[in-house]
Amino acid sequence: METNSVVFFTERTYPVIINKPIIAAWQIGNPENIGNLIRLADNVGVEDVYILGEDFQLRMSSVKKTAGLSYNNVRLTFIPPEEFFLRKNPQSQLVAIETSEDSVNLFETKLPENVIFLLGNEKNGLPDEILKKCPIVVHIPMTGKCKSMNVSHALAVVLFEWQRQIHFTSEIQG
Repeated sequence: METNSVVFFTERTYPVIINKPIIAAWQIGNPENIGNLIRLADNVGVEDVYILGEDFQLRMSSVKKTAGLSYNNVRLTFIPPEEFFLRKNPQSQLVAIETSEDSVNLFETKLPENVIFLLGNEKNGLPDEILKKCPIVVHIPMTGKCKSMNVSHALAVVLFEWQRQIHFTSEIQG
């Protein structure tokens, strides 16, 4: 049986997300990764994706192509890191997605409802001075042989775990 996902999800109702997470990514250089972040953001109802850094020379056509229709549903903002941290809502808690000495297992961590997920770039992750701004640093446990993950895949795991914790935990039936 073939299923059209648009029709499938149109016929179902899920909780409305009031405190929508924000996604911030540190100096992402690959336009396809940015497009994937936008598409994932739209899957969970996120409205804002920030790319932290300066002097980006990106092919926006590649970003738009990868994001698809989601490009028009999510605000993409390129912003210097200092400005982002000055403008962020103080009620939103920063959660870094990073493998570091002080990171905690994502699946053993209660994620805040009002959250900004902060991702590192493709090569070097998040610098220490940015990690120090985050009260929570989570890593995704990887039990296979490969111990690295594309930035958009990492965001997918974390966003859907956040959604599960915030909106579906009480609905789980045994």
